[in-house]
Amino acid sequence: MIVFDLQCASAHVFEAWFGSGAAFEDQQARGLLACPLCGDARVIKAVMAPNVGVKGNRGADSRSTSPTPKMPPPAEIKAALKALAATQAHMVRQSTWVGRGFADQARAMHDGVVEQSAIHGAATLAEAKALHEDGVPIMPLPFPLLPPETVN
Repeated sequence: MIVFDLQCASAHVFEAWFGSGAAFEDQQARGLLACPLCGDARVIKAVMAPNVGVKGNRGADSRSTSPTPKMPPPAEIKAALKALAATQAHMVRQSTWVGRGFADQARAMHDGVVEQSAIHGAATLAEAKALHEDGVPIMPLPFPLLPPETVN
């Protein structure tokens, strides 16, 4: 696993884990990456300081003020992703798919026009930004979701 600092076009910087550099490039090319803060899909690698180890004949730099964080073992990462996927699956089962009508339905609930309920669906980046700016409580799902009508 490799961790990259990513940045959206709105200058939000966030971390993401990938199986390899090629996996990042593949997901970026297919438009699968989005900023967790604003949903912007225009995501690039941010400038990062390289993590260069000390020479074999020297000890750690005594001037360092913080230890280098250690990456969790792959088994722990897999377990965490599995738990996150299970939580998303549970939440999806407990909510109603509203498809492309998500933005309208979420706004109607927020405005008190329709009764509050748990929903999930699809929204464009512009729709999601408008909902966020208007204080409508929404969040992107961490894993892609297929519409029910496309699942066998």
